[in-house]
Amino acid sequence: MLGCVIHGRGDLRVDELPVPEPGPGQALVAVRFGGVCGSDLHYWRHGGVGDFRLREPMLLGHEVVGTVVSYGPQASGPAVGSAVAVHPATPCGVCPECADGRGNVCRDTRHLGSAARFPHVQGGFAARVAVPAGQLRKVPAGLGLRRAALAEPLAVAMHAVRRAGPVAGRHVLVTGAGPIGCLVVAAAKAAGAAEVTVTDLLPRALRYASAAGAGTLVRADDPGDSGWPAEVDVAVEASGVAAGLDTCLRLVRRGGVVVQLGMLPSGRSPFAGNLVVSRELELRGAFRFDTEFDRALELLAAEPAFDALVSAVVPVAEAESAFSLAADRSRSCKVLLDFGS
Repeated sequence: MLGCVIHGRGDLRVDELPVPEPGPGQALVAVRFGGVCGSDLHYWRHGGVGDFRLREPMLLGHEVVGTVVSYGPQASGPAVGSAVAVHPATPCGVCPECADGRGNVCRDTRHLGSAARFPHVQGGFAARVAVPAGQLRKVPAGLGLRRAALAEPLAVAMHAVRRAGPVAGRHVLVTGAGPIGCLVVAAAKAAGAAEVTVTDLLPRALRYASAAGAGTLVRADDPGDSGWPAEVDVAVEASGVAAGLDTCLRLVRRGGVVVQLGMLPSGRSPFAGNLVVSRELELRGAFRFDTEFDRALELLAAEPAFDALVSAVVPVAEAESAFSLAADRSRSCKVLLDFGS
């Protein structure tokens, strides 16, 4: 079978791999679509994500959907042939964070396609993957696999909105209109936000944000843009650059909440800390997700408008061109790899 393996910085290969056998507690899934995530792009372009560095070849991918092929011993789940999405995380269940109901920050989690631990946890960009059966989520009736492939990044966005606290009736600012930023827009609107303003450098990215439900679009490099708000109630930083965080801190109202969702470059970043003090702001991190994955599938099933955010579907044999396309936000939003039927 074909699999998309990162061997080092700039060294992405479509390799011939053996078809795995599901072990105890595992399910074998025939992957149909896999979404190219920003972290996949970081492994490709930089050899790591933040402080997580590649130390061995790794199968990429953690946004995968497909159908159940079989189960290993002591495993059960959705019926063979069922359409499923794969929750990429397996928290340990015993650490203090898990005990506190925060499995997304488990200190000993296993996450598909991650170099956070060694040996690395191999990902889901292959025609067949064996995963813990407990990670399978049956796709709701009527939800196609193409749209269902957005479940993982939508769950990330929904978790960020949840971290912001109540947003119903409030004005939310999102800095960065990449795939995650656009999904934050959709998640905020679904949570009842009265107005969502989005900033980005690229006109096409802002058009995707509009399709996701943003009411006001602002060019981040134009201080004279008439769309800049005087202040907002909540801000979500989804660009992963320090300038985006600075914008959030300066525009959120006194006593407001800023959620840092974008992964900033490793090392030190400029930070307007005095604003946090003088305006008594709350700065909160948002990392991955937990139970939001199930709610994301429900929201995707109810809202066909999400289809507009899938900008391209590329055969896995052309993975490098898919990654190049996904890295060019002037041409794409969410790019999917197609592993065939």
